[in-house]
Amino acid sequence: METIKTTKPSLHIISIFASLVIIIAGVMYAQSFVNAMLLAIFLSIVCAQPIIWMQKRKVPSVIAILIVLLGIVAIFIGFADIIGNSVSSFSKDAHLYEQRLEQIWGGFMQFFNERGIDISTDRLTEIIAPGKVMGYTAGALGQLGGVMSNIFTIFFLMLFLLMELDSFSIKTRAIAANSNVSIGYLNAIGKSIRHYLSIKTVTSLLTGLVIWIGLMIVGVDYAIIWALIAFLLNFIPNIGSIIAAFPAVLFALIQLGAGGAFWTIIIFISVNMLVGNLVEPKIMGKGLGLSTFVVFVALIFWGFVLGTVGMFLSVPLTMAIKIMLEQKPSTKWLAVLLGTDEDARAMLKGPQESS
Repeated sequence: METIKTTKPSLHIISIFASLVIIIAGVMYAQSFVNAMLLAIFLSIVCAQPIIWMQKRKVPSVIAILIVLLGIVAIFIGFADIIGNSVSSFSKDAHLYEQRLEQIWGGFMQFFNERGIDISTDRLTEIIAPGKVMGYTAGALGQLGGVMSNIFTIFFLMLFLLMELDSFSIKTRAIAANSNVSIGYLNAIGKSIRHYLSIKTVTSLLTGLVIWIGLMIVGVDYAIIWALIAFLLNFIPNIGSIIAAFPAVLFALIQLGAGGAFWTIIIFISVNMLVGNLVEPKIMGKGLGLSTFVVFVALIFWGFVLGTVGMFLSVPLTMAIKIMLEQKPSTKWLAVLLGTDEDARAMLKGPQESS
């Protein structure tokens, strides 16, 4: 009997793990559709706020939705135009920058060889080939427009989601009134995601704007490209701002030399310290409710499952999972593991206060 009792929980855990593996595999297989759906849902959550605001001021729902969607389309078209023109111009001059990078690379190798430091030129050239570096940079800039490929799918998904905005609240109230299922946490998920994405958009815009002005002052060409990359990658937690600095610093080194690269590094460090450590925490309030380690692991996991879109949405997705786990006593401990020390202290205080 003891053997049967001990094997049942083990089989239950194994079945849960196997189910998760199958679900993850299915999501990865349908990645393009899932990414479009997630982007549409999260953008709809953000867009719902201005639509509700206009509805309260007697603006008809259809007109409010059209105003918001036209604003989003205008932003997408603006991004596409900036990316297209900049990438086209950059690609034309790529061979000149490649030649300049080869000269810098040759001087770097000569510097060490003259001082008796033996460096395998062939081996390092395979790892950091100037042609490959410029090719990767041009390719990365081209891929910025990749998200535009599903723009029509995302647009129509958002359109239908926003048109049924009022019906969602009616359906949730009907479900809550006619069953024992509590779905109040859906409002908490929507509020948390809207709060995070709205603030992240503002701080990312601020980051991109200040970097653009700084690079223009230094004299770095294609400053709008590097600012746009900084804006987009700022949505990726922990490492996004670091990754965004690499192409800009490399290009400044090629165009302006060590001095230009130095001032470009100073600009990125200063902006990220100012926005990331002062502005964002102040307006974010209580924070994400996730531990720093969990944010980094979520970034890797969702990036593996959903690609680049998963990296951008890693924090909102993990926040939604954490809120859902908090709803059941059997899974609340998992939510505590995902959360911060404050969540653990609140859980410890709960039983004491109730007693």
